[in-house]
Order: sequence, then C-alpha cells, then structure tokens
Amino acid sequence: MADLANDIRLAVDSGEVAVGLNKALDSVKDHTSKTLVIASTNKKETLEDVNHVAKIANVRVLKFNGTSMDLGAVCGKPFSVSVLSILKPGNSNILKENYE
Repeated sequence: MADLANDIRLAVDSGEVAVGLNKALDSVKDHTSKTLVIASTNKKETLEDVNHVAKIANVRVLKFNGTSMDLGAVCGKPFSVSVLSILKPGNSNILKENYE
C-alpha cells in the first residue's frame, strides 16, 4: 500500500495543488480538482461541508490522518493546511492509489 504523505508531497513538488479550504472548494466548483485531501482533525462542520461539495461534484476525498499542522508540514508549508486540492498529480500516484 502506498503512503499518502509521500504522494501528497510528490503532488505538491511536481504537480499543481490548491492549498486551503476556500481555494480547494473553488477548485471543486470550477471542476479543476481531481482529489481533495482533508486533515482528520478539522471541525465536524468543515468535514461535512467538504464531503458534501465533493460528493455533488463527484470528487474523491482522502482523509489525512493528522492535524492541519501535520498536513502543512507534509506539503512543505510553514503553516497549517486544513484542506488540499490536487489539480495535477505530477509524479505522484495519488489519483491511482487506494488509501486506508
């Protein structure tokens, strides 16, 4: 099984991503998002909103088992990242893998 954190980092480094809740939701609405990654420690309402919008747009949501700070660190950002949208996967297999 592939490691989600490694694939996230590869997508950030070699592909194109939208960082942050508003940018991620915008990418879903304008049909450029391929997959959403959400930190598992987000508020329940945020998780529900993201899942609802993604379901309507038929976009997969991956739950990152860590905090927003952990997700930010995986992305190489010096700040917390609650949601990340994968626009172009680059060299990662994030669109092809099944993560549990």
